[in-house]
Amino acid sequence: MDATPVKKPQDSPAITPEMVASHGFKGDEYPRLLKILGRDPSITELGIFSVMWSEHCSYKSSRVWLKTLPTTGPQVIQGPGENAGVVDLGDGDCVVFKMESHNHPSYIEPYQGAATGVGGIMRDVFTMGARPVANLNALRFGAPDHPKTRHLVSGVVSGIGGYGNCVGVPTVGGETNFDTGYNNNILVNAMCVGLARSDKIFLSAAKGVGLPVVYVGSKTGRDGIHGATMASAEFDEKSAEKRPTVQVGDPFTEKLLIEACLELMATDAIIAIQDMGAAGLTSSTSEMADKGGVGIALDLDNVPQRESGMTAYEMMLSESQERMLMILKPGREAEAEAIFRKWGLDFAVIGITTDTGRMVVTHHGRIEADLPVPVLADSAPMYERPWVPTVPPKVILPEWVPAPNTLLGTLKTMLAHPQLCSRRWIWEQYDHMVMGDTVVRPGGDAAVVRVHGTKKGLAVTCDVTPRYVAADPAMGTKQAVAETYRNLIAVGADPLAITDNMNFGNPERPEVMGQFVGSVQGMAEACRVLDYPVVSGNVSLYNETNGVSIPPTPAIGGVGLVPDTAHIAEIGLTRSGDVLVLIGREQGWLGQSLYQQIMTETLEGAPPPVDLADELKAGRLVRALIREEKVSAVHDCSDGGLLIAIAEMALAGGNHRSGMGVELFPYEGKLPMHAVWFGEDQGRYVLAVAPGDAEEVIERARLLALPARIVGRTGGDRLALRGEAFLPLDELREAHESWLPRFMSDH
Repeated sequence: MDATPVKKPQDSPAITPEMVASHGFKGDEYPRLLKILGRDPSITELGIFSVMWSEHCSYKSSRVWLKTLPTTGPQVIQGPGENAGVVDLGDGDCVVFKMESHNHPSYIEPYQGAATGVGGIMRDVFTMGARPVANLNALRFGAPDHPKTRHLVSGVVSGIGGYGNCVGVPTVGGETNFDTGYNNNILVNAMCVGLARSDKIFLSAAKGVGLPVVYVGSKTGRDGIHGATMASAEFDEKSAEKRPTVQVGDPFTEKLLIEACLELMATDAIIAIQDMGAAGLTSSTSEMADKGGVGIALDLDNVPQRESGMTAYEMMLSESQERMLMILKPGREAEAEAIFRKWGLDFAVIGITTDTGRMVVTHHGRIEADLPVPVLADSAPMYERPWVPTVPPKVILPEWVPAPNTLLGTLKTMLAHPQLCSRRWIWEQYDHMVMGDTVVRPGGDAAVVRVHGTKKGLAVTCDVTPRYVAADPAMGTKQAVAETYRNLIAVGADPLAITDNMNFGNPERPEVMGQFVGSVQGMAEACRVLDYPVVSGNVSLYNETNGVSIPPTPAIGGVGLVPDTAHIAEIGLTRSGDVLVLIGREQGWLGQSLYQQIMTETLEGAPPPVDLADELKAGRLVRALIREEKVSAVHDCSDGGLLIAIAEMALAGGNHRSGMGVELFPYEGKLPMHAVWFGEDQGRYVLAVAPGDAEEVIERARLLALPARIVGRTGGDRLALRGEAFLPLDELREAHESWLPRFMSDH
């Protein structure tokens, strides 16, 4: 560091009310800042506080509720508070994972918004010392007939594929939905899963004085400035003008950065490391210093820059991609630099840790910011915002929802609908086999990726049903957690932990804050009962345009362990003559169902209830049956109900293109037929078992007080309802597979 004396700038522009408002300060926040500082901030300091106090960085509306979530357990190595969560896999292995949003950037510039979302979440994972092994995504678009939807789908899918494929990390799962509620505010939630050794986890606390602060990766430019502030604001008619706040990604540089970081991590040179994500250099330096209890002196003259004439304000707030900040052991700079230069990356010592407890930023020999680290990191206002609970709708009885003319005709209509049609067009654009360890591909309940060099596998999934959450936030979020739990069980995994992405509207509106509170409460209850803790996550608020909020969308990412990938299940039916056994309670729940939405064009009533005790019992039984090789296929019942689940199993069977037919047996209970076949009762699985094992499976379920019955038999090339009608699988497949490619090719 240059020891030349520095002078505070005398020509920093006066802070006007318009400048304060443009930086996102609301209410009494700026007077609060003046009181904390005891003086007017410089323009650079104003920018620094604007991003650190943004909703995106400070969680000022949500933190009080997030603290109520269960985040610990014997399997948890690192919970919330670091770049990603870490969970033990045994044998010295651990899994590192997190989910994060890139919603606003993806609406403004879909390709780069989605691409940099993928890049950012991968950096969160390899910052911890893990090699990324799988990506997932949860996407929500507006109605298909909205003029922007096709453009947004094309850009987002291309951005995800373009970045992930180039880096060489498989995209193995996710979900995509269309709904008018996302017409003007799409959601792009990216999830990354990585593998590490439990004794080689890297954290972000810069502990120690006199340590070099090192910048590595790409050069800093003007892209992404105020990205965190933009992500914490509502949209309006002028949102397209925010395009400069969207970052630009370079996946090839990301690949080099992964390899260089992991190579340096194999030494003992690193004390702390942090991704330069939201708020860039500002958040990474202040958070590392705060966690380490030290100060940091930065000299921005040393920051690698790709644009000329950049100011301190621009460098501190830039969100240029593919950058990391490291704290090294003294004397190890040359060793580290050699590694990064070998990989063709920038390397610069830009600062030093101090005992002052302050972040001092100099540029061209002048102090541009001089702030107490604890104030910078922890002074954002924490709001207990007013909230009103969402009153759940009344239960709708099955008889109140009209019956269809034909069950199989309704099945075909539903499978061809945008809500249920095949997403193959999307996931085939992603390289899901790169690295050679993908065991179960996209299209099932959960993907499975082998822990390289072992028998173990990681099962990964993400899910949420926003229409349930909108009707009853607590029950709907409980269902989302339980759904990911079932998805992991259905491939034979032990569910370990979740990450979440809480996407909601403006928290300053009590009804929106009430949705968030109810959602957190439902998540907390489900995670406690299922022993399925929350180890990382992200909150994305202000997802609304001109005062109209998105549907509340708490996306849940689940990770599980398959002890031996020789004992897993998939959804495709593979053996002719198997019987299909349904395990779980049947009430014919049509409230908030896709049958109700698609066939009656209404959406009302209470969502299906979740019985967590039943979830545990059914999950343990199904997992045991998979590991005992008593089943040849498993699928949980979710969107669309039992008949949709069976049709999906049939279409995925055979050689994945011919399918495997099913003869459906008549139902002999008192429920209406359409409620039996399309009701969305929770906690249910369909198992394909050999005829000789069916009675044993049913008896084992009944010993747990779980209903079970035979619903069909496999064979042939059609879906048939005994004694009534049939539907050729080719005809069903055409209906299921054709909508999305046709939609994307229309001009």
